[in-house]
Amino acid sequence: MATAAQPVREYRATIPPAAGLALAMALTVFVAFSFQLYMGRSTFASPWLTHAHALTFMGWVAIFTVQATLGARGSLAIHRKLGWFAAGWVGLMVVLGFAVTVVMVRKGTTPFFFRPQHFLIFDPLNVLVFAGVTAAAIALRRRTDWHARLHLSAMALLLGPAFGRLLPMPLLTPFAFESAAAACAIFPVAGMIVDRHRRGAVHPAWWWGLGALVGMVLLGEALTYSPIGDALYRATTAGSPGAAVPGLAFPPPPEGPLMTGR
Repeated sequence: MATAAQPVREYRATIPPAAGLALAMALTVFVAFSFQLYMGRSTFASPWLTHAHALTFMGWVAIFTVQATLGARGSLAIHRKLGWFAAGWVGLMVVLGFAVTVVMVRKGTTPFFFRPQHFLIFDPLNVLVFAGVTAAAIALRRRTDWHARLHLSAMALLLGPAFGRLLPMPLLTPFAFESAAAACAIFPVAGMIVDRHRRGAVHPAWWWGLGALVGMVLLGEALTYSPIGDALYRATTAGSPGAAVPGLAFPPPPEGPLMTGR
């Protein structure tokens, strides 16, 4: 029994307070989207693709929270089995993340505090970087200190839409995207502080996670204002109402309430 318990003790000794951080992130998402619904800025009458996207990404929040809790409790057998299911789930998130972004840009219904071309570049890039950091966490699953922290960093990357519903985005224009991305750093920084207190040093996995966040923002900015971004926007919006919307200009505010996910 002592031999069987050894991997569990080693795992618990190398992870940060993953369950606590995971629950805090899940609570952030829940509060943000509940507030959006309460304020009348979202509706269950949205198209089926929007519902599929929402269920998939909310499903990930649930999977991530369960995985973090299982890991913290030392239930590693179930954690590993669910992990492979979760890996496949990420692929579905990438597909639906791209699809919803393209549909919104083609309809010309991107939020008015985002440049449509920026939205087209940044949203898919966000989900790709999330998938990349998640893949790194899976590849390093035997190095549990890296595995847990990279998964937490990947989840933090997905919190931009949640913070975008909590922050006064119209007032943050023209830096709404950057403000939401900066807010995502709250949780990795919290992990760093905990590490510093408990271990006496910040684990390098946090720096890689923050580096992925900063790199995503910088690459998104570079692509948006480049000929590549111009060409992608033209190709995406060709033959659609979105073609009449300037890619690098902020759309006018809607006459009625802003409804997301149309």
